[in-house]
Amino acid sequence: MTARVTARATIALAVADFRERVRRPAYALILLAAVGLARLAVPPADSRWVILDVGGYRGVYTSAWVGTATALAGALWLTMGGFYLVRDAIGRDERTRVGQLVAATPLRTPAYLLGKFLSDFLVLASMAGVLAVAAPIMQLARGESGAVDPVALLLPFATITLPPLALTAAAAVLFETVPLLRGGVGNVVWFVVSLVLLIGGQSRKAPLGGLGVHAATQGAADSMRAALAAQGVDAHGREFSLGLTSVARPLRTFQWDGFSVTGAFLGGRLVVLLLALVLALLPCLWFARFDPARRLTAPAVAPYERGATAESTGPAFRTATVPGGAPRPGRASGRLLSGELRILLQGVSRWWWLVAAGVTAAAFATPEPATVLPFAWIWPVLIWSRMGTQRVEHGVEGLLGAYPAPWRGLLAEWAAGVVLTAATGVGPLVRMAVAADWPGVGSWAGGTLLVPSLALALGVACRTHRVFQVVYLGLWYLAVNGTAAVDYMGAVRTDGLPAGPSPLVVGGLAAALLCAALAVRTARHAAR
Repeated sequence: MTARVTARATIALAVADFRERVRRPAYALILLAAVGLARLAVPPADSRWVILDVGGYRGVYTSAWVGTATALAGALWLTMGGFYLVRDAIGRDERTRVGQLVAATPLRTPAYLLGKFLSDFLVLASMAGVLAVAAPIMQLARGESGAVDPVALLLPFATITLPPLALTAAAAVLFETVPLLRGGVGNVVWFVVSLVLLIGGQSRKAPLGGLGVHAATQGAADSMRAALAAQGVDAHGREFSLGLTSVARPLRTFQWDGFSVTGAFLGGRLVVLLLALVLALLPCLWFARFDPARRLTAPAVAPYERGATAESTGPAFRTATVPGGAPRPGRASGRLLSGELRILLQGVSRWWWLVAAGVTAAAFATPEPATVLPFAWIWPVLIWSRMGTQRVEHGVEGLLGAYPAPWRGLLAEWAAGVVLTAATGVGPLVRMAVAADWPGVGSWAGGTLLVPSLALALGVACRTHRVFQVVYLGLWYLAVNGTAAVDYMGAVRTDGLPAGPSPLVVGGLAAALLCAALAVRTARHAAR
C-alpha cells in the first residue's frame, strides 16, 4: 500500500510540474523550434545545408530515411539544448518556497527526485513528439515518396531519441542538487559533457557500446553504407556526418529501406535508460529536500529579499551607507562606466584573473596569435552573461527603474562589456598589430563589439543569464570548428585571411543588437 501511494504521489508531482511548464508562453516557442528542427532535418533537394550526410549522399525521402534523420536531429539538438530548458525545476521550487511545503509533507526524497526527473523527461519527450508528428508532414511536403510507413517513422524516435533525452533529464536533476553546478558553471560543464555524449563513443569497443548518438546509430550508418555499395557506389571511406553542415553541392540520392533493430542495440538503449534512472536518484545521498535541519549551508532566499541571488554567477548586492556631501561637478560618464565595470566584475576570483593572464601570455608565445583568441573569448562567458540580467536577478530592477535616463546606464553597461572583451583579447590584438595583420585586427574589433552587444541584448530581452550562455557557447563552437558564416572573431582563415563575415557586417550586427537592447529597456521604463 505504501509503495502504491508513493507511486501515485510521484506521478502526480510529475504531471503537475509538467502542466505548469506547458502553460508558459515559452513552451509554445519551444514546440515551434521543434517544428523548425524537423524542417532542417529534411531540407529541400537543392539545399546546401544538411544535417545527415553519408559521404555526399542522402537517402530518398521515404518514411525510413525521414524518420531516422529527424530522430537523429532530435537526439543531437535536444540532448544538447534541452538540458537548459528543463534544468530549473528544483530551483524554482526553492525560490517560490514550494520546497518548504514539500519538506513538510511525508513525500520522500527519492519520490521527489523521481517526479522531477519524469517531469523533465515529459517536457523533452513532448518536443520529440512534435518532431515525430512533423516527420510524415515533411515527407509528403518534399514529394519524393507518398507511402507513409508509421513503424519506419516512429521506431527511430523510440530507440534513438528517447534514451539520450532521459539521460539529459537525469543530468538536469543531478546538476541542480550540486551547489557548484547549479549556476553558470554547470551550463558550461554540460555543454562539454553533451559534446562527449554526442560525438564520443564512436568506437565499437567503447564501454556499454558507447553513449554517443553516433555510437547508438552505428547500425544505421553501416546499413546506409551497405545500401550504397549494393547500388554500385563505392562506400569505402565515406564518412557518416551528423550535424548542421554546409556542402559544396546538393547531396545525391540513394534508396535506403531502414536498419534492422537487433537485440544488442535494444540492450544498449535499455542500459542508457537505467543509467538515467540511477543518475536521477543519486542525489538521494546528499539532497536535503529543502529541510533546513539537514542543510550543510544556509538556505537560499527569494530574489526580492535583501542579499538574495537567483542562480547568479556572483555575490548578491549589499546595502551600504551612502556618505553625505555635495555632488561633485564634472562629467558623469566616466564615473558611470567605472561603476558598471566594478559591478560586472564583482566577485571574480583571483584564479579567474590568473587564467586570463595565462591566456594573454600564451598569445605572445605562440607563432599564430589568432589561434589563442578563441580561448581568450570563451573564458569570460560567465561574466558576460551577467550583462542586462543583474538588476533582475538581484532584485533591484524597481530601484534602478527610477533612473530618469535608462539609456545612459545601458550604454555604460555595454561599454563595460567592451572593456572586458578588449582586455581579455589584448594579447592576440598586440601580436596581430605588430605583424601588420590588419584583416585580423578588423575581425578582432568586430568581435569586441559583437560579444557584449549579444550578451546585453539577450540579457535585457530574456532577463536571465542562461540564454546567453547557451547561445554563445554554440556560436563559439561553430566558429572554432570552421563554420565561416558565423566566425565573428576571425578564427577561420583562408590563405592567411579571415574567412568570416566582414568586420563592418559584424559591427553592424553589434549596433543592431545594442539598439534592440536599448529599445526593450526604454519600453519597459516607459511602461512603469
